[in-house]
Formats: sequence, structure tokens, C-alpha cells
Amino acid sequence: MDIEVLRRAPLFATLGDDVFAALTDELTELDLPRGSSIFREGDQGDQLYFIISGKIKLGRTAQDGRENLLAILGPGELFGEMALFDPSPRTATATAVSETRLAGLNNENLRTLLETRPEVSAQLLQALARRLRRTNESLADLVFSDVPGRVAKALLDLADRFGRPATDGILVAHELTQEELAQLVGASRETVNKALAEFVQRGWLRLEARAVVILDLPRLRQRSR
Repeated sequence: MDIEVLRRAPLFATLGDDVFAALTDELTELDLPRGSSIFREGDQGDQLYFIISGKIKLGRTAQDGRENLLAILGPGELFGEMALFDPSPRTATATAVSETRLAGLNNENLRTLLETRPEVSAQLLQALARRLRRTNESLADLVFSDVPGRVAKALLDLADRFGRPATDGILVAHELTQEELAQLVGASRETVNKALAEFVQRGWLRLEARAVVILDLPRLRQRSR
């Protein structure tokens, strides 16, 4: 297990070595191929998961079959934590966007640790607060921002978390299909493709297979506001 990835994660970064060791001793590793799900909407949950490598998408499906992408998560992030506090069925499906390695923690083991190590509780609450803040921002964007603005903001968020320097800009290997990117911003694929084509025409980015290269970061940031 790549302990260093977990050690740098916000949930673990401020924990003492003894607390961190006690927590990681209870973890089990899982490997997921691209496209496989660790749990589905409606399943009963008894574990939360930390991403060691790869990416996970969280999505929901409406009764008419339409899909909505709630979040894209990467190394160091956690998901499935709601089952710890609420025993209701899972509210989303968690699917590997790429080959992904996870560390799973049984809820019973985590509860025992929370009772004896209150600092873990504080860090977990902070992680939940960050997730709630991100959800609130997404809801506000749906109301106040147009589709090109939401696309620009989504690309900037993906760049902050997954981007790396390229010769002519920032390479963002998001590994999403065009349909998944549309689901992430709550718009049709056609509308999102039109926004991307406009950004390409303006010279702000270049499209690649399941990736973009951001060529003009200031202009894209300005369009996201």
C-alpha cells in the first residue's frame, strides 16, 4: 500500500504517527479496472474508501435513465463516508474512471477508532464540510452560470487536482468521455461540445483523447466567473 499518498491526504495529514498507524492497520486494499463499480446506488454501505491511485466518479441515475455525475475524485480523497453516520442505502454509484487502487475501512473499525481518537473525528468532519461546500458551489453554478462558464470552471477544478505541466500549457488527463463531462456540468453533450469548440477556436485549450491541454489559463479562469 502506498502509505505516503494517504499520509498527505487532508484527513491524515495532521494526525500523529501513532494515530495514523492505528488507522492504516485496519485498511484493506482493492484494485478496480476501469468501468467497474465498488458499490451501486441503493446498496447497503458498511465501508468508506480512500483513493490511493486512479480516479473514481460518483453518479446518480434518474428514473428515466438520465445520469448525473456528482463528482470526480482522485488520490488522497475519500468517499462512501455517509454510510458511517446514516445506515440508509448508498445514494450514488462509485465507478472507476481509470485503473484504480482503493483502501477500504470497515465502519465498525472506524467507529471504534473515533471513540478513542477524537482528533480523527475532527478531521473527518472537515472532510465532510469540504464535500458539502463543493456541492453547494455546484448547485449555485447550475443556477447562476451558463454552460460555457460551468465547463470552464469544471476544467479548472480538474486542472487543480489532476493537471501537470506540458510544453505549451497544462495537461489535464481527466479520462472522461464527452458524455461524462456533460454529466459533470449538468448539460447536454451537444452544448458542452459547442463550448469546448469555442474555447479551442479562441486558443484557450487543445482537445486530446480523454484530456485537454489548457493553453490560456487566465482567459479560461475569467470565463468561469
